[in-house]
Amino acid sequence: MNRILVFFTALTLSQFSVLAQSTDDKSPQTVARGYTQQGDYTNAIVVLNTALQKDPQNLELSKDLAFNYYLSKDYIKGVSLARALVDRPDADVQSYQIAAMLYKAIDQAKECEKLYRDGLKKYPRSGPLHSEYGEMLWARQDYGAIKEWEKGIEVDPNYSGNYYFAAKYYYFTYDKVWSLLYGEIFLNLESYTKRTAEIKELLLEGYKKLYTESDMHKNQDTKSPFVNAWLNIMGPLNFTVKDGITAESLTVLRTKFILNWFTTYPTNYPYRLFDFERQLLKEGMFDAYNEWIFGAAGNLPAFQTWTNVHNEEYKRFIDFQRGRVFKMPEGQYYQVAAK
Repeated sequence: MNRILVFFTALTLSQFSVLAQSTDDKSPQTVARGYTQQGDYTNAIVVLNTALQKDPQNLELSKDLAFNYYLSKDYIKGVSLARALVDRPDADVQSYQIAAMLYKAIDQAKECEKLYRDGLKKYPRSGPLHSEYGEMLWARQDYGAIKEWEKGIEVDPNYSGNYYFAAKYYYFTYDKVWSLLYGEIFLNLESYTKRTAEIKELLLEGYKKLYTESDMHKNQDTKSPFVNAWLNIMGPLNFTVKDGITAESLTVLRTKFILNWFTTYPTNYPYRLFDFERQLLKEGMFDAYNEWIFGAAGNLPAFQTWTNVHNEEYKRFIDFQRGRVFKMPEGQYYQVAAK
């Protein structure tokens, strides 16, 4: 249900600018969405059906209606409407997402897969469709899911879902590097959700797994020069964590990594994540950033003590982070193994 609420929030926000232009605060869509947020799906459906009688070609009203049929578990009506939605020439990404949710609800796996394929044929650069299609494949233990998540990262680098699933996938493989990189990018794109805490723990354990290898290049199934460069810098820094992997030792490790990276590979592999880390380092917020990622996951009492002692420093970072938008540019995609 949490993911459904997230989807509904995204659906609402995507239309915010349109709603904001309306002079009628009690427009049918506004009223219906109010009912949806309250869990009163029946009244939302009544309002939307009435509105569609006056404006039968309104895509946004039709999407909201199909979504409310899904929430009210009236899947038969929902699927019927969803079929009509995706057949429209103006069907957008959300139309395919809603239709897929309904097909999943009635266990129509083949129809759902066809839907995702059709959607991606029409919108090949849609991060959400790549992410959800990959999730569907993964649910049936199809390891081709990673190709969808990777493609989503490549073509839509600011959609967080693909990083989330790819980071978890690589955590259980030999490709430890991508788990760490994708996991940290995810945290900067989606900083305050239940998934955030999950990935913070994954990153901490990922660094522990990385440094259990005497040779970091061993078993790394990669042809990426970028990854080899990362390993060449990270490997010799093992002395920084000889007493264990903690938020504090990782701060030292990652500080030295950034300094060495920009000395050794200053222009070879532009990467927004590393630029962002260097910015934090220059502005005196890198310690707080690393505590935010690893502190609570590693040792909650120690983290609480650190934030109490460094209250102003931590607050400054949190204010900075909440006030900025992290963006990954296109063209900074260096994964080649999954293609």
